[in-house]
Amino acid sequence: METLIVTGAAGSIGTRVCKTLAETDGVAAILAIDTRPEMPNHRRVYHHQLDLQTDDLKPVFEGANSLIHLATSFGPSSDGMDAGGAEIDATRRVFEAASAVGIKKIVLLSSAMVYGAWPTNEIPITENADINPNPDFSFASVKTEIENIATEWKSKHPNAEVVILRPTTALAKGQISWVARSLKASAIIDAGDNDPPAQFLHLDDLASAVCLASRGELSGPYNVAPDGYIEAEVCKELSGRIPRLRLKEEMADKLGRFSWRYKIAPTPPGLTPYTMHPWIISNQRLKDAGWQPDYTNAEAYIDGTPAKPWSNMNAKQRQRASLIGAILVGGLITFLISRLIQHLRDEN
Repeated sequence: METLIVTGAAGSIGTRVCKTLAETDGVAAILAIDTRPEMPNHRRVYHHQLDLQTDDLKPVFEGANSLIHLATSFGPSSDGMDAGGAEIDATRRVFEAASAVGIKKIVLLSSAMVYGAWPTNEIPITENADINPNPDFSFASVKTEIENIATEWKSKHPNAEVVILRPTTALAKGQISWVARSLKASAIIDAGDNDPPAQFLHLDDLASAVCLASRGELSGPYNVAPDGYIEAEVCKELSGRIPRLRLKEEMADKLGRFSWRYKIAPTPPGLTPYTMHPWIISNQRLKDAGWQPDYTNAEAYIDGTPAKPWSNMNAKQRQRASLIGAILVGGLITFLISRLIQHLRDEN
């Protein structure tokens, strides 16, 4: 019987993973760790409300065989700030505690954003591709750094296994990842002239990938995404064709940074390239290991995107609503741009 540690247990992925593993044969206990008190309720799930940056982790880790590190410092509470340092420090302490108690397997949740969003990206990107995150995007850079921590730990513990999962944009009904939330906030602006395809992963499918990684014979990096992708035009249709404004890349980037700094919108610096260039990933390696997604890209997107008010309107009503929406969005963007220009003038 196996005892597993799950960090970030109160999150949208953590709760799913804990509940699934608690019902899995061969699992004796789940040591659920989070700073939040709302954790999964199950007789095999033992709650530990801890701060990974400051609390002593070794006593809790004692007796565990495997570690699933899902905790992240990126979330709504970190809007307007750089949460990267906290996540790196927490990850380093988690791996140190794992060394101290002799953990034999670690599953680390990273992101497909570590590949970067570049116009030269292949479609799809496989795990053999080099990691090359866009340097201005803290989230991707931090995920790259925690992968480096995991790789270094593996080199010092050759008899242990490390699995790194790199999911694409993940969401589900009533729940949305930090990445999905940030990309959604940027959706009213089309930067540059490119409309890249997109992928959307259901949180249930991500959780099943985590569970497979923790119990299967996996090792190394694995992309997590549904089969294929959806074109930008299809994505716009699924979103109800919300009004959008097309801006030059430089202006879109500055506007996003300004909105982030003053907490107007969750559009972190450096996100713009991920809305302009493809970062489509292949799921073949994970499928070869036995994983199968239950949701397509479109199904995941629809499930995780609330119905728009105009979804039941006829063509004429939608046209009128789109015109009004475009006027409102244009007014908002004009206001933000004027504020940005004034801000730049004040700095000079």
